[in-house]
Amino acid sequence: MTTAPVFLVDQLPAGDHAVLDGPEGRHAATVRRLHPGEELMLCDGRGAVAHCVIESADRRDALDLRLLRRWAEPPPQPRIVVAQALVKGDRGELAVELATEAGADAIVPWQAARSVARWDDGPRGAKALARWRSTVREAAKQSRRTWVPDVAEPVSTAGLATLVRSSAAAFLLDSAAGARLTDAELPPRGDLLIIVGPEGGISSAESTLLEQAGAQVVRLGPTVLRASTAGVVAVSAIGVLTQRWR
Repeated sequence: MTTAPVFLVDQLPAGDHAVLDGPEGRHAATVRRLHPGEELMLCDGRGAVAHCVIESADRRDALDLRLLRRWAEPPPQPRIVVAQALVKGDRGELAVELATEAGADAIVPWQAARSVARWDDGPRGAKALARWRSTVREAAKQSRRTWVPDVAEPVSTAGLATLVRSSAAAFLLDSAAGARLTDAELPPRGDLLIIVGPEGGISSAESTLLEQAGAQVVRLGPTVLRASTAGVVAVSAIGVLTQRWR
């Protein structure tokens, strides 16, 4: 059975009827070509959901809906934050797309010392950040998520160390580490920070700084993963090792 598609709105309608318009309405009516009688979900990206049925699809850019029921889903715990080092090409967008589909609750772009990609403070950096945010939004819709992950402003290694200190637990992924993520003690609540380095790896100075801030250096398994795939594997493992997938 096909799951009803999800469309994001700023706020759920207050009454029993609603109009889905704007870009989401255009996508539903013109691209998806949804018809009267079909069902869909409205979501505000912050856990509020409405199950709807389409009453009318007479316009090319809007649908008339009737709300069948509404509810609120609590945020999952522990909250998974992925600090993803900037990587070249479209691999950064792939990394955040996969992490979002696996369940990451927040993404922090990290300007690591060995990152080939560089986001400046001008329009180029803003455009790159906007692409990550758009990628995360679409991935959340694709995976039928009711909570859309936040994508923060990029941080330096010093800023990342501050995040480590404020997290319930932080894990720095390193394929050469002796400790394994599967053996680590994972907090049941609070922020669980996963740090994914760039293609060239994390420098010893960065590793020392993050460890001093409280990060635990761990490996995922016996193989070496790309910077674009390590995050999704870690998030998936945490889903199994905690209550998130139970």
